[in-house]
Amino acid sequence: MKMDVEIISTQLIKPSSPTPQHLKIFKLSLLDQLIPAPYAPIILFYPTDHDEIVPNRVELLKKSLPDTLTRFYPLAGRIKDDLSIVCSDEGAYFVEARVNCRLDEFLQQPDLLALPKLLPCDVNSKEPTAGTYVTNIQVNMFRCGCIAVGVCISHKILDGAALSTFLKAWSAVARGCKEAINPNIISTSLFPAADGLWLRDSSLVMWGCLFKKGKSVTRRIVFGASSIAALKARATVSGKCPTRVEAVSAFLWKCTMAASKEKKGFHSASLLTHLVNLRRRMAHDMENSTGNLLWIASAKTKGEKMPDLADLVGHVRKAISRVDGDLIKQLRDEDEGKSLISEMIRDIGDDASKDGLEHFGFSSWCKLGFYEADFGWGKPVWVSSFGMENSVFMNLIVLADTPAGDGIEAWVTLDEQHTAILERNEELLQLAVFDPSPLNLMISNSFV
Repeated sequence: MKMDVEIISTQLIKPSSPTPQHLKIFKLSLLDQLIPAPYAPIILFYPTDHDEIVPNRVELLKKSLPDTLTRFYPLAGRIKDDLSIVCSDEGAYFVEARVNCRLDEFLQQPDLLALPKLLPCDVNSKEPTAGTYVTNIQVNMFRCGCIAVGVCISHKILDGAALSTFLKAWSAVARGCKEAINPNIISTSLFPAADGLWLRDSSLVMWGCLFKKGKSVTRRIVFGASSIAALKARATVSGKCPTRVEAVSAFLWKCTMAASKEKKGFHSASLLTHLVNLRRRMAHDMENSTGNLLWIASAKTKGEKMPDLADLVGHVRKAISRVDGDLIKQLRDEDEGKSLISEMIRDIGDDASKDGLEHFGFSSWCKLGFYEADFGWGKPVWVSSFGMENSVFMNLIVLADTPAGDGIEAWVTLDEQHTAILERNEELLQLAVFDPSPLNLMISNSFV
């Protein structure tokens, strides 16, 4: 069944208190300026409770948002440019929409390309972001009474961990929690950015090198708990057991390299980049911190032979382990930070520009707590990203928790030929399932 979404109303929801005058201009941090994507969209699907009237749920979302926006004050403004946000208190752009089907019907076999209909923004837009609202929310009401909350907040101010903090704070207000979750808005002071657009221009060149032409396809590849345990056991060397993110990242890197070899007819060099959360690596208390506290770790293989899983896990672990306290100290120094970022941009750009080299970008949203966002009617049954079918794209793999919490759902975007080969990979098919119904993931992920 084709899913159609009808917009019912749009409005701006303002913060409950005005932003102080000295906070009206929010300068983005050095690390914020590295982010090329305008949004990191997320959709949370909630079940129905027949004792609860759907309009009451929507009204609760509206009423709990102003207090939340007051604490997250930059989120109630507009993007001024690539360096700052105007904290104008105009509010969040809030959309109400009606969906023509039941949620269980849609979740039987979700159409990933239909998911953007549940979002308040065109996530594939190439239009400039200057002047756009920082926060955009769409509440979608299914025919059965279930709802899906689509959120597009500027990636210039929130990464995945910060987005989770916002959702936890908003849902806590909705539930009437006495202890408020207050954000830690200090990333700009920790990683101050000198005025000027040198970083934006340099990072755009680097990201541009990682994009390619073709036709992209997004598939969900789900690993159950038993499969992850098997991968970790296979990749354990000298008693060093990898994390589940390291094991799954390395395994998918191996599978995508094998698909690339079959597609090209020869084994080529490969570059992996992995976004690393800096919060746990910092001396400061960074709990509930906003901003993009991320660094790009990178690892590469030569085109001589196919590495085994343990070797690739070693490459991934070594790349991530280099993101430590010493590196963060360097980043915080104005001169050293600029030099370090310039070097990273140059190295990745140079590698990506080499003929024959394949790049695969990874990001992990595991253990960020998106399934804890309970607005008073239970936790979401599914938290999703969205599908892409673009002519210019980057090989991208986003790892996320499954509803039961013991598996990993990988959102894999590659070109269609690469994807078709990946779907035939027997080793992958023994350990993972392509595009299972989210309804089958809610209890356990030991199905594979």
